[in-house]
Amino acid sequence: MEIVRIRSITEYHRVRGLPKPEHPLISLVDYSQLQLPENIEEVNIVMDFYSIALKRDVGTKLYYGQQIYDFDEGLMFFIAPGQVFRIERSPDSSGSECSSGCGYLLQVHPDFFWGSPLSKNIKNYSFFDYSIHEALFLYNKEETVILNILENIRQEYHANIDGYSQGIIVAQIELLLKYCERFYNRQFITRKISSHQMLTKVENFLNSYFSADEQPDRGLLSVKTVAGAMNVSSDYLSGLLKQLTGKNAQEHIHEKLIEKAKEKLSTTNLSVSEIAFELGFEHPQSFSKLFKIKTKLSPLGFRKSFN
Repeated sequence: MEIVRIRSITEYHRVRGLPKPEHPLISLVDYSQLQLPENIEEVNIVMDFYSIALKRDVGTKLYYGQQIYDFDEGLMFFIAPGQVFRIERSPDSSGSECSSGCGYLLQVHPDFFWGSPLSKNIKNYSFFDYSIHEALFLYNKEETVILNILENIRQEYHANIDGYSQGIIVAQIELLLKYCERFYNRQFITRKISSHQMLTKVENFLNSYFSADEQPDRGLLSVKTVAGAMNVSSDYLSGLLKQLTGKNAQEHIHEKLIEKAKEKLSTTNLSVSEIAFELGFEHPQSFSKLFKIKTKLSPLGFRKSFN
């Protein structure tokens, strides 16, 4: 499928049938104003700026993890520069993406954050790396909070630009991201059944992986591999596990890896190098370093404690 790169917000406005933006580095538009190009389903899109979308009454089934939900409430999704995504036209859609009042799209070029702490801190908001099917579903009160912030941005965006405008808008965007972070943590908690099912699946996968016949060439187990087996993104998996257990995905992998290493050290005569290799480490020193960090003992020291 063809990949279309959109390098500026001005270019995006042109592609989607919008008037030229009032500011080249930031735009806030009503979804009902967006026109769908005829070939929209034939291309993947990559943009060089951030997109924060709030949509409601979408009239379609939405995939969240491994389950399907019908939502009339608002939902949000976040796209970082360089991410690939695709828009799918609904069977009954007209030329516009949705009807009036169905949501807003905030787009911000990274240069707009220049000189502010958010230029670096925005990378800490992991939901920009979540997949579209891991969208944030909002309760009515939460949606009202987001809409109020977007309205503050809209008013400042349409006002006469002065020396304070950029700082005020950046502060509002940061406030919006903080609330979204809070609402995502709420979502992990309120969806306890599906969340704990995911935790069980992760545990089963790790147990199966480390109990399988040795495959020395498979390398060290990565978060990406586990997330792929769960059909979620790496950051989403880590965020969910962190909320449920206090440990991110990498920590879960290390915990299971050390557990397996202890078993091999205490029940076999394999050398430390052989154990490291079987667990996927390319260099035994890396295994020994991780083992000591996690247990306060070297692998040989742990083995001697059983003698």
